Amino acid sequence: METWQTALLTVGAAVAAALLAVAVVLLTRLVRTYRLLRGEDVPTGARAAFWGALVYTVSPLDLVPDPVYLDDVGLLLLALRYVGGAVRERTGKDPREPSARTGGTGAPAGSAGTGGRAPHRPPGR
Repeated sequence: METWQTALLTVGAAVAAALLAVAVVLLTRLVRTYRLLRGEDVPTGARAAFWGALVYTVSPLDLVPDPVYLDDVGLLLLALRYVGGAVRERTGKDPREPSARTGGTGAPAGSAGTGGRAPHRPPGR
């Protein structure tokens, strides 16, 4: 194999690994935001932004053709930022902190024999 082919394969593998890492991080943030949306302290507009961005992402209609997912990922990231800001504004807590996601216990979601789910607790209890 020639040197330029090896270099091209190496760059391609690095780009593929970076894209996979970004996809895993985005999927993790989507799951955390979905869990956050189950709370009662999330405004309706934030819920609509999240679900609208998710529908746009899986929709076949796009502003930019589908081989380029920059518009889809960008819209999802904007929706995630908006939901986080709306929850932070309403509750005064950072939704990225474990206590905000687990109902204030500080324990990770799925602990204490809840069958892998965080217990649902109304705010203020």
